[in-house]
Amino acid sequence: MGKAGGSRGKRSIWWGVPRWAKACTILGVVLMMLSGSVLVGYQALVARYEGAIGKGDLFGDEAAGAVEKKSDIKGPLNILMVGIDPRKPEARPLSDSIMVLHVPAGLDRAYLFSLPRDLRVDIPKFPKANYPGGNDRLNAAMSHGSVVPGQNPDAAQGFELLAKTVQKVTGIKRFDAGAIINFNGFQKIVDAMGGVDMYIEREVRSEHRQPDGKMRQLKPGGGGYLGPQAKYEKGNAHLKGWQALDYVRQRYPKNGVPDSDYGRQRHQQQFVKAMVSQAFSADVVTNPLKLDRVLRAAGESLIFNGRGNSVIDFGLALKNIRPDAIETIKLPGGPVTSSSGKYQGEQLLSGADDFFAALRDEQLDAFLLEHPDFKQKTR
Repeated sequence: MGKAGGSRGKRSIWWGVPRWAKACTILGVVLMMLSGSVLVGYQALVARYEGAIGKGDLFGDEAAGAVEKKSDIKGPLNILMVGIDPRKPEARPLSDSIMVLHVPAGLDRAYLFSLPRDLRVDIPKFPKANYPGGNDRLNAAMSHGSVVPGQNPDAAQGFELLAKTVQKVTGIKRFDAGAIINFNGFQKIVDAMGGVDMYIEREVRSEHRQPDGKMRQLKPGGGGYLGPQAKYEKGNAHLKGWQALDYVRQRYPKNGVPDSDYGRQRHQQQFVKAMVSQAFSADVVTNPLKLDRVLRAAGESLIFNGRGNSVIDFGLALKNIRPDAIETIKLPGGPVTSSSGKYQGEQLLSGADDFFAALRDEQLDAFLLEHPDFKQKTR
């Protein structure tokens, strides 16, 4: 296994400060892209927001000399969103959360699915980073692709290799937009909205936080944490920024998430829909000061590339999509183990390839009628 992919298994302990990017990657992007209707009439806010968003050549278009003309955005669309852990400038980034938003030709609904970060994949050769290609975990693709000789790693260049790898896994020929989100600003986004209301499907106990939000202490010598745990009770809840981030990070059966990383993906997707609902609420859209705080907090956490179109263009194009029109998808998967039983990563199981084929052929509605188990549990 390549070094960049790491050796953490599903039962491992996160040492030191937890990786914030375990939270839902798509969060800020969906908030922005699906807020197009609320942006109309707020021209001053739009200008400020657009200026706050980081730009990056995420697909290598500019480096290849391509100059894409801005045009009307037409479906179907595929948008790749990746979350990374804010790290030291000299550290190579790892894509800890990977999601794809598929929007059919009508641009009035969407399908959202996650790919396991530990998915075993063949990563293609990438001369820009002197990477020869190889088999590794999916989250290592960005790391391998980010290498720039004599300079600090470039997350945007790493995104390009990750996108090529995801295209190879899914058969998607081209992504129409992409985004990298770091979660230094995640808590500010939620708090700027005044928190988020969502349904907690079962009691979950925090691995990392105390009830007051302070970090729990590592046991002497490692092997776990000490102190009381924050708890998220089953039922309707109002989550502050730190609570939302903490809840969607939990993935261990001992903490109330019996299906581990797949449960975490489900919680992330549930929270995405809850946050988009909050973004459309009158409390946000009719309050220019609050809307300004939310959009700027999201913009400061984002690098976006629309391949010739801005995030505002995408927001306006997707303005008719509402939270109840976003179908969250659960891809079938399971662990890969060695002959000795050692955890080596994840694999997609029977049916995933058929889902990807239906996506490419614009037949997802028919596919989901025949395979309702692919629909993610929302409550």
